[in-house]
Amino acid sequence: MKKIEVRNLTKVFGPSPKKGVSLLKEGKSKDAILKESGNTVGVNQATFDVNAGEFFVIMGLSGSGKSTLIRLVNRLIDPTSGSVLIDGEDITKMNTKSLIETRRAKLGMVFQRFALLPHRTIQKNVEYGLEIQGIDTKEREEKAKEAIHAVGLAGYENSYPEELSGGMQQRVGLARALATDSDILLMDEAFSALDPLIRKDMQDELLELQDKLNKTILFITHDLDEALKLGDRIAIMKDGAIVQIGTSEEIMREPANDYVASFVQDVDRSKVLVAENVMKKPDVVTSSKDGPRVAVRRMKEKGISSIFVVDRGNVLKGLLTIEDAVKAVDLDLTLDKYLRQDYRIAKKDTPLEELIPVAAETNYPIAVVENERLRGIIVRVSILSGLGLGKEVTNHSDKQLDEATPIEDPKLGGDET
Repeated sequence: MKKIEVRNLTKVFGPSPKKGVSLLKEGKSKDAILKESGNTVGVNQATFDVNAGEFFVIMGLSGSGKSTLIRLVNRLIDPTSGSVLIDGEDITKMNTKSLIETRRAKLGMVFQRFALLPHRTIQKNVEYGLEIQGIDTKEREEKAKEAIHAVGLAGYENSYPEELSGGMQQRVGLARALATDSDILLMDEAFSALDPLIRKDMQDELLELQDKLNKTILFITHDLDEALKLGDRIAIMKDGAIVQIGTSEEIMREPANDYVASFVQDVDRSKVLVAENVMKKPDVVTSSKDGPRVAVRRMKEKGISSIFVVDRGNVLKGLLTIEDAVKAVDLDLTLDKYLRQDYRIAKKDTPLEELIPVAAETNYPIAVVENERLRGIIVRVSILSGLGLGKEVTNHSDKQLDEATPIEDPKLGGDET
């Protein structure tokens, strides 16, 4: 479901904004419009959707229009043209009363500079949004305490902002937005004033909170690494226009133009990509249905020296090597007796940087498991390819990657060797 729908949203500052819009529609550039009409283009015909529960990041350099855009979304400034629909209602057409009600009920804002009230305690700061909504004292105290606990500040309710570090103050700002129980959080450069280590901690905590609360988040940043880490999807802006929208992987793999390409060329892909981005469909055998001879045949056909074994529900049971499969055939035993458990497991969202040392020390593919079910496998070539390295080896077989050689046993007969 779409929570935010932005259509041809435009903001032109200057003596004749409507003329600026006309020039934009003619295809004139931001610089040309400034020179010709004296108008400055803040946002140029932006169009995008944000789905319910999505973490949507708008990224751009200073002057790109990203902060203007987020202020248009909650109508802190009025657009020159275009529309913004929140849950299907166009806030650009709302009267003052309806706009205030929508902001209070649906939009929480987290600013770069914390915007805390110095004369209020942390508890009272977090209560502030509820207070102006007219929520009774007991209810707002309870909601504020829940939000303070959620951001890790339990015990600081009676402290004042000046007694807290920058990172803790930003947590208070986040708690204040959470306390109103808004479906949508608008975050404008929320972490950019923080030291790098504190910033990283806040990013991690925000992702953890998002897993629990499933808010719709519109997040503004000038930092590409932050955008790639946080965003389910990212919109990149230049000169007021959105030049590309996509997932981290899509933007890094297929930049829309040279401008985007220049951004992503120095990105450490290992910190952005996750297991799901590089895993491949596994070759498996089913323990209750297939036997060791089937396992040997499949390993021979694929040129691999080990294979994962699952049950009929695709629940991972273990790993079978070619050596053990040959023994099972020779002794006429089931393959269950020879299943190994000394392979490594990853989740679909495990960062690639964590998988690199794992892949270096194991002789088997890494199993990507979700709810005990095997979803994919990762071999070394997958990691190299994901990093944009070693493309010349991507056609090599898995046999060469797991550093083991299939054993041929004459006892098996022609088709089973």
